[in-house]
Amino acid sequence: MKILALVLSYLVGSIPTGVILGKLKGIDVRSAGSGNIGATNVARVLGKGKGVLTLLADAAKGFLPVFIALQLGFDHAAAAWVAAAAFLGHLYPIYLKFRGGKGVATALGALLMLAPLATVILMIVFGGVLLTSRIVSLGSIAAAAAAPVTLWLLSYPPPLIAMGAFLGAMVILRHHANIQRLLAGTEPRLGSR
Repeated sequence: MKILALVLSYLVGSIPTGVILGKLKGIDVRSAGSGNIGATNVARVLGKGKGVLTLLADAAKGFLPVFIALQLGFDHAAAAWVAAAAFLGHLYPIYLKFRGGKGVATALGALLMLAPLATVILMIVFGGVLLTSRIVSLGSIAAAAAAPVTLWLLSYPPPLIAMGAFLGAMVILRHHANIQRLLAGTEPRLGSR
């Protein structure tokens, strides 16, 4: 049952929301804007409405598999594996030859189900950095770095802290190009072209 749950979670996580929405408009978001399939680039290419829809759908890819796993009686360790599988599906989707997004929204959805209080704090971290810098990637990196520390400070079970560390590290790694632009001072800000 648990192996099946991991496989199904990966397949759900692999659903490329942004690409699907782009195809419906006759646009491949992978060849427009930053080329990323996530909500920020979808909003840039297709408009804010489609960006919000992508954010919600990508978050649901993390939230729903974990919700179902917990309803089936999975413990925290097993549910953390389910979350990681959905997250990895978004990063390395089988439907896109394993070239996916950065995983921020999918991680958000999984954490919201497993650690709601920590997630609220991480959203505040993201929002605070975004408001002061107007740089989405910097907010994402800050929240990712804060994830395992926040889970530890709030005394969540060790499997969830480990999951937070894994998700956070992967999100930061997936932002390597953004980090280079941040260091060079060329990372775009909200509202800039």
